[in-house]
This record gives sequence, C-alpha cells and structure tokens, in this order.
Amino acid sequence: MSSPADVLVLSTGTHGEPVAEYGAAIRERLPNHDVAVASTPTEERELIEGVRYVTGRSIDGDLLERADAMELFACGYAGTDHLPMDELRAADVTVTNAAGVHGPNMAEQVIGAILAAVRRFETGQRRQERHEWRHYQTHELQGDTVTIVGLGAIGTAIADRLGGFGVDTISVRYSPEKGGPTDEVLGFDDEAAFEDALARTDQLVLACPLTDVTRGLIGKDELGTMPPSAFVVNVARGPVLDTDALVWALRSNRLRGAHLDVTDPEPLPNDNPLWDFENVRITPHNAGYTPNYYDRLADIVAGNVRRTEAGEDLENVVE
Repeated sequence: MSSPADVLVLSTGTHGEPVAEYGAAIRERLPNHDVAVASTPTEERELIEGVRYVTGRSIDGDLLERADAMELFACGYAGTDHLPMDELRAADVTVTNAAGVHGPNMAEQVIGAILAAVRRFETGQRRQERHEWRHYQTHELQGDTVTIVGLGAIGTAIADRLGGFGVDTISVRYSPEKGGPTDEVLGFDDEAAFEDALARTDQLVLACPLTDVTRGLIGKDELGTMPPSAFVVNVARGPVLDTDALVWALRSNRLRGAHLDVTDPEPLPNDNPLWDFENVRITPHNAGYTPNYYDRLADIVAGNVRRTEAGEDLENVVE
C-alpha cells in the first residue's frame, strides 16, 4: 500500500506520546503538502512507501527498507546515537536532529533541580508528609560554581538562566575557541583544566551529546575530585555518567546528591539502588517534554522540507 503523502509522522513520535498534535503542527506549517500520521507500527509500514520526508523518534531497519523514496529523516531527538546511521547514509538519506528545541524546557528543569537541592525541598516534603513543623538548614545558590558540560543550545540556555543567581560559571565544549556565555570555557581535551574545574564545582550539569569522548566522562575519579558538597544534574545521556561510580559516591557520602533525567541503563531497572537514595531525584527522560516542544520541532521539520525543495542548505544536519 503506497501513501499519497509526502510527509509522514511515525507513531513513535518524539517521546512515545500521542503524535496527532505533532502532525497537526507540521500540517499547519506545510499547507501545500500531504502530511500523514501513522498511529501504529503497522500503519508506519503501510504509509512509508513513496514518502519523501519522514519524522519521528527512530526508524528501524525493516522500516528503512520500505522507505523507497525517503530523502530526509527528521529525528525528534537531539541525539542520534540510537539511529542506524550507516544504513541511512548508504540509502542517501539526509538526517537532521532536534537540536535547539530543548533549550528553554530543559534549562528550566536544570534550574529547578539545582534550586530544589540547594533549598532542600525534599526535606521539607518529607516533614510535611509527617505533619512535622521542624526547622532544617538550607543553603544558597549564590556564590556557587556551576560547571556545564556541553555548550550547545541546552547548555547555553542553562548558562543564560544562571545569569541572575550570582554564581560563577564554567563550561566545557568541543570548540572552546568559540567562547560562550560562561566565566570560563574549557575544552574536552584539556584534562588538567577539567580536573581543576571539577575540584571547584558545586553544581555539575551534564548537557552534552553522547560520543566516544563523553561516554563514561564522569566516573569514580571525577566524582572523587569534586567536593563532597557537590550536586550532579544529568540531562545529557545516561552513559555520560558512570552508574556504578555514582552509586559509590552516594553511598560513601562523596556527593550531596543528584538529579537524573537520564540513566544507564534506561529505563532504570526496578532493583537499581539509585531509586532508593533520599538525595536522588529521578525523572523518566522527561526534561524536554512540554507542548512547546512539538511546535519548535515542527518549525525545524517544515523549514527543512521547504529548504530541500528550494535546493538550500538544511538546518540541524547530522554529519
């Protein structure tokens, strides 16, 4: 069964959530195109034949074999390490990602996580549940050093929002010569400077893509270098932060706590000890998911469809 559409939204969508809204947003932006939404994997297989532009969270080998006319796959995630990139390249399919759509929503998650930890809201919550009116010591974010690993759209948005809190900021990026909105900018290849930064870090924010360089970047040595009062926020990818090392640091009181929107493995198994630490907050890879996410993603996808047809360079191409 061939599809009359030239744009297809896969049923996996962007976060496994309903894709009707996402499809409607693309349709609104491309009124002269036929936009189809696949609500099931079966519909994906039926509808993808003859479609030039496909968007969704992922695409498997079976579906790729059926995508006989696909020119563009617009991934709904910023990271593309889960995609069959070799097969997509071999099929001469251009791959784009969702870089840039996560900035405001994920930055707010990070700021909220840091403030909740500094002000010890979890302690207040536990005492409220016990109907217990008893004071406890809190802390201030002002004067802290916040190190942001990754200075793309997300890391930049985090740094911008930290501007009013009176903190010192350090960022780590692949191209430090580009600078950035932080007080210091380091490169991933400067191990001595990174170690020195970790030793001064009160809040460590991981917002980088998963690459050969960043996989296991924060392990036992790095966590052991940080002050015991430090707090870690991971909105990057789970494997950037070594899970066993994190458990070690928490059990040995080498960290004040952690906020994890991503884990390794993911989903986090029910018997993983991270679930049971009172000083660990876990959210289910949810930091980027807000209604505005779909609008921003639809802007990128629709814009790239128009650019493809005009013979112009595309945004967010994954090399």
